[in-house]
Amino acid sequence: MTEFWLISAPGEKTCQQTWDKLMTATTRANNLSTNNKFNIPDLKVGTLDVLVGLSDELAKLDAFVESVVKKVAQYMADVLEDSRDKVQENLLANGVDLVTYVTRFQWDMAKYPIKQSLKNISEIVSKQVSQIDNDLKARASAYNNLKGNLQNLERKNAGSLLTRMTYSKFGIWAIFPILSMNSNVILLFEDQESGLFSVTLFRKAIDDFRLKARENKFMLRDFQYNEEEMKADKEEMTRLSTDKKKQFGPLVRWLKVNFSEAFIAWIHIKALRVFVESVLRYGLPVNFQAMLLQPNKKNMKKLREVLNDLYKHLDSSAAAIIDQSAMDIPGLNLSQQEYYPYVYYKIDCNLLDFK
Repeated sequence: MTEFWLISAPGEKTCQQTWDKLMTATTRANNLSTNNKFNIPDLKVGTLDVLVGLSDELAKLDAFVESVVKKVAQYMADVLEDSRDKVQENLLANGVDLVTYVTRFQWDMAKYPIKQSLKNISEIVSKQVSQIDNDLKARASAYNNLKGNLQNLERKNAGSLLTRMTYSKFGIWAIFPILSMNSNVILLFEDQESGLFSVTLFRKAIDDFRLKARENKFMLRDFQYNEEEMKADKEEMTRLSTDKKKQFGPLVRWLKVNFSEAFIAWIHIKALRVFVESVLRYGLPVNFQAMLLQPNKKNMKKLREVLNDLYKHLDSSAAAIIDQSAMDIPGLNLSQQEYYPYVYYKIDCNLLDFK
């Protein structure tokens, strides 16, 4: 499972007691999840009005940053077309795998100074990730154009057997499915379905040959040999292929670095959302414990029930929503709502969509 539940609950007498209660309910008794404390520093709270407005802005920023993280990851997979098994090992955050980074999260004080207001920190993230998104579009466009031009030339000069043009200065090439083998022609190339043959004819025999070939459902193609065009295409293919190889290494390095930057920014946004929502729900002074749960896939429903029982006293309206959704009332989509008596955000580290 690469899915995590980032939750928070108010501190009991101490935040350690809140942590111990969670561990007892979810891990020590029934192994529902693997849990880690999620460390959020003492951020500047600001005013209630600012927090309410920021809550909505952070939700939008969260979705945007996640989309950029996924775009960079997917483009990495596209670029590493012949070695997709190596994609995952290039998708790191701060030099470690994503699960390790999330479970051992530490706030980056240098990138996101906590002396700044929450609003300023969110703007730093927004500006940083927007730049990554714009750079990705430009780099991907340039590389894709280069790759596309090279593929078009390769198709022109090779292609599948049934559209293949093998260059020679002599005669007419006949391309047709292998129905019968004629000893008068020379087999140049074949695969499981078709064969490419060379046919050399006197000019006066060409029309009769065409007629007989069509009657037997053979495909014919005239070939006009142009040595200059062939040479130009070959030189252009060599140039494009060289340019592609030159761009490949720097592009992969850029993707690796900026995937890490975007993913780190994304997890900091999650931390900001937990902080803001916890203050709005649980009030001041700031007293809550943020916790990262990695659910056991077979027990996700049970884990949700246990968490509801543990924290339903925090918000009776949320508990009512959960109780009603469990009834599956026709016409209502309450079960699709992700609002719980505790602060909750999902982090899914499965970022690739392999076709």
